[in-house]
Amino acid sequence: MKALTLISAFLGGAIVGCSAALLFAPEKGEDVRTKLCNILKKKGIKISDKEVDALVAELAGAEE
Repeated sequence: MKALTLISAFLGGAIVGCSAALLFAPEKGEDVRTKLCNILKKKGIKISDKEVDALVAELAGAEE
């Protein structure tokens, strides 16, 4: 396969994947973090915004 064809296929797939992710994402990340913080507070767990960000980063790293 030619290198240009391979690169074109990769870029095309990346564009389609990003577009699908944007279209099908249920909510913005900020909204999800807010909901997560509220749920934890209702359970009696006090957590700061920095701790939520660290938790999200850790969970995102675990999925890979």
